[in-house]
Amino acid sequence: MYGYWGKVLRVDLTTREVKVEPVDEKLAREYLGGSGFGARYLYDETGPETDPLGPDAILCFMTGPFTGTAAPASGRHAVVAKSPLTGIWAESDVGGMWGQTLKRTGYDGVIFRGASDTPVYVYIKEDNVEIRDAGHLWGMDTYEADEVLKKETDPKAVSAIIGPAGENLVKISAIMHDGRDARAAGRCGLGAVMGSKKLKAVVVNGAKRPPIYDDEALRKLVKELAPGIRKNTAKLTEYGTAATVVPNEVVGDLPIKNWQLGNWEPAPEIGGETMARTILTGKYFCGSCITGCGREVEVSSGPFAPVKGAGPEYETLGMLGSNCMVSDLAAIAKACELCNRLGLDTISTGAAIAFAMEAYERGLISKEDTGGLALLWGSPEALVEMVKRIAARQGMGDLLAEGTRSASERLGGMALEFAVHVKGLDLPAHDPRCYSSLAVGYATANRGACHLQGFSYGFERAVTMPELGFNEVFDRHATEGKGKLAALAQDLMAVLDSLKMCKFMLYGGIKLTHIAQMIKHVTGWDMSVEEIMRAGDRQTCLKRMYNVRCGISRKDDILPPRILARSRGTGGSADYLPNLGKMLDEYYRFREWTEFGIPSDEKLKALGLK
Repeated sequence: MYGYWGKVLRVDLTTREVKVEPVDEKLAREYLGGSGFGARYLYDETGPETDPLGPDAILCFMTGPFTGTAAPASGRHAVVAKSPLTGIWAESDVGGMWGQTLKRTGYDGVIFRGASDTPVYVYIKEDNVEIRDAGHLWGMDTYEADEVLKKETDPKAVSAIIGPAGENLVKISAIMHDGRDARAAGRCGLGAVMGSKKLKAVVVNGAKRPPIYDDEALRKLVKELAPGIRKNTAKLTEYGTAATVVPNEVVGDLPIKNWQLGNWEPAPEIGGETMARTILTGKYFCGSCITGCGREVEVSSGPFAPVKGAGPEYETLGMLGSNCMVSDLAAIAKACELCNRLGLDTISTGAAIAFAMEAYERGLISKEDTGGLALLWGSPEALVEMVKRIAARQGMGDLLAEGTRSASERLGGMALEFAVHVKGLDLPAHDPRCYSSLAVGYATANRGACHLQGFSYGFERAVTMPELGFNEVFDRHATEGKGKLAALAQDLMAVLDSLKMCKFMLYGGIKLTHIAQMIKHVTGWDMSVEEIMRAGDRQTCLKRMYNVRCGISRKDDILPPRILARSRGTGGSADYLPNLGKMLDEYYRFREWTEFGIPSDEKLKALGLK
């Protein structure tokens, strides 16, 4: 097959057995790769009885056919498992160099099962795979461990590592990649899955080039598209995703004070222009990327120094910053670095700290509970300290390490009203009271609240897609058509997450027609737009059926009370509330699911899902 090596590694950490399993063309064409492959493996090999932190759980790292090619922004991979945080489907899409390097070892992915008795790391170098002792690395942060691993393997090797948070089975822990460049598989607590297997790191090192059907034609197409991508993503290049902090605050998209407020005057103090003027030292480019939205920062003085490495992205600035009312950019950068080093999801960590600050304000927790720490809104000291305590499961940090849903259930009463999550996964830093399609997108996203599994708000702010009938940018507060928009956007994102292409390329002007051309050049397949979208639909439905087996139905496709019923009164979306019920009905009808949110037998048969 072109675009694939046609083989996946299997590593059993209990028996130390390593074997190679073939990947056939039917699987590749129906599921494409990445999270699509992960969906098929997870559905077939785990279920409602599987303990996400038990030895029978599997952990999949999967590349796609575009990974390691000249396709723009394709240096990506997917990590898939059953989530210890939510108990349902989990995936996290990652940029950087790790996925590209894994592909160059000669494999399309690697699946881990079992659990080691002692800490280990796995070193994959082209056709050689070793399971090595990691006792000396256990307890190290991700930056330190990466440096040691490069010395023990190869300076060009790239690592996927957990920090102390993953070792401590913190359910909002992340898997960090690329050392100080800190590309995160952040969501759903996947770091804890690695920790439960005593798997400290997966190190890859390879130089093989995957077979391409027509590399010359691919490069020619990319060359034609590159000027438009550069022009359309110039702001991302200059200021990174942090460029959106201020405009998002203006329209009412920025999370403020645990999602209570509609505007926040200090927003410019943590935005991209301020970062560029004060702490920015460079840009980071993921594999095959010409945009370079990653930030490199340094804080060399002040109470939160030193900081050096990957800087905060928009989601981090929103959740650790405005959502906690913290306007000190150096403190946010420090909290971000601690999350990267300790291995924490910045989104869920920010959500947990904001939840705790509100609980403290409302008297549900006291200084006695916090060990004397005043969890005050806007306190940079409290922010930084709580990141450390969550990773270490120290004091109040142990409660928050289980996630906001669990924390709210343990506190009980009023706490349930302001735990802002869907199916146990905290909302990312975009508000459904600003972009209505996010309401149905968050409610139905298979991993829980997620803007990236739908990315529908892109079509409500700037992006069109004529092949899907999206000829104009949608009205962001409209209700009609948003169920259909969310469904089609989810299927399109499933395609990108399987081929492995960054979603920002949609802002760069990439259309489905271009994607079909790239598939042809990489794999040799003549796939129509309809077949491509059907592959996305198939993946979405299979992931949904995984969740259905775990008990998920319409009763769970809901938003938290604060988002569904509380208008903010100020800002660019002051009084809008999403009509979730109407959009959800439209979504189910368009997908051919039942009124209870379960794919119909006819729909499953049409997609080839028995």
